[in-house]
Amino acid sequence: MNYQEIINTQNAFYNTNATKDIPFRVKELKRLKSILQKNEGLLYQAIYRDFKKSKYETYTTELAIIYHEIDLALVNIKKWSKKKSVSTGLANLPARSYIMPEPFGTVLVMGAWNYPYQLSIVPAIAAIAAGCTVILKPSEIPSNSSSVMAKIISENFDPKFFKVIEGGVKETTELLKVKFDKIFFTGSIQVGKIIYQAAAKHLTPVTLELGGKSPAIVTKDVNIDMTAKRLVWAKFLNTGQTCIAPDYIMVESSVQDELLLAIKKHIESADYKIENQNYTQIVNQKNFERLQNFIEKDKIYYGGHCDADNRIISPTVMSGVTFSDKVMQEEIFGPILPVLSFDNIDKAIADIKTLSKPLSCYIFTKNKVVKNKILNEISFGGGAVNDAVMHFMEQNLPFGGVGDSGMGNYHGKAGFETFSHYKSILQKSFLIELNLKYSPYTSSKLKWLKRLIG
Repeated sequence: MNYQEIINTQNAFYNTNATKDIPFRVKELKRLKSILQKNEGLLYQAIYRDFKKSKYETYTTELAIIYHEIDLALVNIKKWSKKKSVSTGLANLPARSYIMPEPFGTVLVMGAWNYPYQLSIVPAIAAIAAGCTVILKPSEIPSNSSSVMAKIISENFDPKFFKVIEGGVKETTELLKVKFDKIFFTGSIQVGKIIYQAAAKHLTPVTLELGGKSPAIVTKDVNIDMTAKRLVWAKFLNTGQTCIAPDYIMVESSVQDELLLAIKKHIESADYKIENQNYTQIVNQKNFERLQNFIEKDKIYYGGHCDADNRIISPTVMSGVTFSDKVMQEEIFGPILPVLSFDNIDKAIADIKTLSKPLSCYIFTKNKVVKNKILNEISFGGGAVNDAVMHFMEQNLPFGGVGDSGMGNYHGKAGFETFSHYKSILQKSFLIELNLKYSPYTSSKLKWLKRLIG
């Protein structure tokens, strides 16, 4: 496949200015929602073949988020696209100043495998809303999900505007040799570095949505049962294959045993099984073996069963864990929950800060001083107080990482801004022209300039 030719075609279409027309963007967003709804059956079948993910979880964690993102863009696209007036300084009066959003142009969106529909299509929605043409490269790991997206989009969209390119490392490597106007990538830190290096050769701006070890900090004054219920749901959603899942818990030692019992209770109450439509397979054998290697038998508090034939690891809780253990050396990305204890919040914060900046942080406490201390002292992408993962659902909250967990953000207006350049414009009148900036330069003119400019 000649990727340069594909990009040239999209560049040519973008340069017709068709995508800058708001009615065009609205029409294409409505088309996208319509074809996804018409093909929900195919989408459910494909993702079940990849993960054994149920219709319920596919709708709630993938399609519902996509539909909501489209609806939000349709309601707000005119407002987001308007130029914004700002004040003008005395030195330029009479004049007006304003900022104009314009689309970056031809963009590459690279999706992740763990939520193959949502993490591919939501950023594409933002790009379309901003007025870009889009090349979508889904992850090749869930091959059925990738294939069905390619089928649906290729059958319903002009490739000069919106095209899916499938493939693995070879195809991605070749694709990154081509110059785009913007690249949006969701995935691992390791691959994110490769994307960033490739983009730098073309000075292409990049948004990276990565990951990291997201902590959940639990103090002794919380509602232990509710805390455990929320953490169990957040951790074992999608079998832990969630970039913002609580990676590990740090709990105040005086309530550690009580929290562990409550976690066990809520895991058993949920009865996590594929046939119960609330559990999935590990995506492939490589990840299954990586996760299995994290489990130390002498530190298993609950679970630990591994079924290699079906790529299933039961919800597993580990206790007595330290920061030097294997399970604490990298993002887990699976149904394994290490629990560590602390006695001093300053020491706990210091330990967390020995790791890279995480994508999320979850604080369970009724203590405002402790809450504010953690929020002020730990750098992370986003998070929640007394809940976990649910901040992702708030479209008015920009979603993104910091440091090793990513750069840039999206969702709602933030997504529109991610795929837009904001042009700054000064518009002058012909009525008056002060001579202060012109020669000859005199001490009197300098005094007036100092008064005007400061």
